[in-house]
Amino acid sequence: MSGRTIRSAGDRAVLIDVGDHDEVAAVARALSERPIDGVLEVLPAARTVLVRIDPTRLDPVALRDVIDAARPDPVGAAAGDLVEIEVLYDGEDVAEVAELAGISPQEVIDRHSGAVYAAAFAGFAPGFVYLVGGDPLLNVPRRATPRTRIPAGSVAIAGEFSGVYPRSSPGGWQLIGRTSARMWDVDRERPALVRPGDRVRFLPVEALTDTGEAPVDVVPAPGPLVVEQTRFPILVQDRGRPGLAASGVGAAGVMDRVAARLANDLVGNPSDAAVLEVLAGGVRLAATERAVVAVTGAPVEIIVERASGRIREVHDQRPIGLDAGDALEIGSPVGGLRNVIGVRGGVDVPEVLGSRSFDSLAGLGPAPLLAGATIPVGDGPTGIVGGAVVWSAPPPTELTVAVRLGPRDSWFEPEAIDMLDTAAWTISDQTDRVGARLIGPALPRARTGELPSEGVATGSIQVPSSGVPLIFLADHPVTGGYPVIAVVRDEDLDALAQAPPGTRIRFRVT
Repeated sequence: MSGRTIRSAGDRAVLIDVGDHDEVAAVARALSERPIDGVLEVLPAARTVLVRIDPTRLDPVALRDVIDAARPDPVGAAAGDLVEIEVLYDGEDVAEVAELAGISPQEVIDRHSGAVYAAAFAGFAPGFVYLVGGDPLLNVPRRATPRTRIPAGSVAIAGEFSGVYPRSSPGGWQLIGRTSARMWDVDRERPALVRPGDRVRFLPVEALTDTGEAPVDVVPAPGPLVVEQTRFPILVQDRGRPGLAASGVGAAGVMDRVAARLANDLVGNPSDAAVLEVLAGGVRLAATERAVVAVTGAPVEIIVERASGRIREVHDQRPIGLDAGDALEIGSPVGGLRNVIGVRGGVDVPEVLGSRSFDSLAGLGPAPLLAGATIPVGDGPTGIVGGAVVWSAPPPTELTVAVRLGPRDSWFEPEAIDMLDTAAWTISDQTDRVGARLIGPALPRARTGELPSEGVATGSIQVPSSGVPLIFLADHPVTGGYPVIAVVRDEDLDALAQAPPGTRIRFRVT
């Protein structure tokens, strides 16, 4: 069918422009019903379908044929459940929305609560569903600069959509209220309160009684290692949860994948065994029984303190045997940001949706480890431990990463493309596993309208209305509403994981 355009979304994904919600459903259904070798994941959104691919296996002709042949279902899907959500309309953007719409704040509330919405698609985070069918007068733009934290249960609007933030997270929507409804709870038989196909009605109330944020799973005890000291919470990570984006669940997973593979190789684990991710060092682990560990990632000082009092310094990446009473100390990384600790047997915490990773945006997975926490280790078969590997050179103070233009580079002036390839930015201190926020020049846009929310790949360089880009990292939302000018090459993401605030970053358009 004409009008369906395939756009680059980096070297591991493509974005398909298709039209309306029915067209999106048709293409997504066709790609699911007729599997294509090399297609790894399909994420429908407002007007697009993001397809994560393995470029070494994908047949572009087969993908094009399936996309062109997809036809909307002439029979509408049966309406889902009607979900009623109580809302206290005290959001800090109600007055701004009223001004944008040219009505009173009370009329904003009346119009928003007077509609019955359809849940069109899931995205952004688990439990977040994009709701359509509201009053067109409330079709207001997103904020020029996203907030770094929006509280769980916030009811918000942006463009044609309404939604409820299931947990605390960054976001750029206009906040008009809040609810105590728990939008996502992995322990429920139906984790998502609202699913695509459901209908939603918002009910105004004068008070709320509970928080909408679900508790994070706790890590079970006991284990052979105890966290005696840590500068920041230690995270359990593995390869993550790829394949669940259509449910709003991001992949997450360890930030420095190269370091994780090496750590597991050194202690004889399978490459996908769960590891510990340490931010900025300052960690001391005590052994309560025998264990074998390896520290990889950013160059760092490692000290082993034996129960006898003998001190051993470790100057490379190698298996380290610990006996009961020994302690392992990790100093501050030199130049880099993160270390990975592999433990022979793997970190043995319960899987959540098929992974042991902690997702900081979604709140899924094992709780971050603080002082006093124990680290359980698996007792399954393991391979031969590896030898010593010298540290890589410390990351440079200026990092250059390769990027591929698209999918929305046409939204920007030609000078923005030139700037992307020649200018420099600085990684700000507002950087985390969700994304690297940058400080530097603004990229001028050729189009100033709103972009309907669409799937975004890891490494996407998203540009909000302020023009200053940010880079989506491991825990990024699965959809976004600001245009993506380019995507970082997959193999350069590990270097980004080690870039601390203050690092100058340049992009090389390929």
